[in-house]
Amino acid sequence: MVSPVTVVKSEGPKLVPFFKATCVYFVLWLPTSAPSWFSALIKCLPIFCLWVFLLAHGIGFLGAHASARKILAGLIFSALGDAFLIWQEQGYFSHGLLMFAITHILYSSAFGMKPLNLVAGLVIGGVSGLSYALLYPYLSGPFTYLVGVYIGLIGFMGWRAIAGVQLTNDLWTWTQLSACLGAVLFMVSDLTIAVNKFCFPVPHSRAIIMATYYAAQMLIALSAVECQDADAARKRG
Repeated sequence: MVSPVTVVKSEGPKLVPFFKATCVYFVLWLPTSAPSWFSALIKCLPIFCLWVFLLAHGIGFLGAHASARKILAGLIFSALGDAFLIWQEQGYFSHGLLMFAITHILYSSAFGMKPLNLVAGLVIGGVSGLSYALLYPYLSGPFTYLVGVYIGLIGFMGWRAIAGVQLTNDLWTWTQLSACLGAVLFMVSDLTIAVNKFCFPVPHSRAIIMATYYAAQMLIALSAVECQDADAARKRG
């Protein structure tokens, strides 16, 4: 397994633009009440930087690793979802929901179906069911089933990310752990969005949503580079 120190040294510099873009978003803190193309750009900028992060590993790397391509595609749909959600009060919330639903399908495919880890699946299924039960009384119209389908998709993505981490058997890598943490943070972010939108105002909701979201996307993007780091380690050995 590639050590965390090696990962920080090799991948840290490539993530500097992402951290700067994230700081710009929180410093400007543009009001959501006045959606504009500029606010959409500022919100999407950290995700654009994650595109560049993956592309910086080379077209050859992306061509050789399907999981990295799927994560890059997921980041592209995420940026589209972010842009739609800027105008959610103008009727584009469901469009953003669709973009992120596609993102979770792509991430799930990138994480794969091995190992299966049915216990993790049952736990995530239970959490997803409880989340939907919490939201259901507040949902109406098409959101009654749209939110249910979305919860199922993000729950499945979370299961596939968590299933890869087998701590008890030491059968895990730092990038599998990164994907796991990223998926959990993504679920926290989206549950906060849902509760704040449909149930009741969540204190500091925007800060919670965006901090967990950006961290989640960064960790999932990091999970795509394991193959390259493993190859580099073998060459050095």
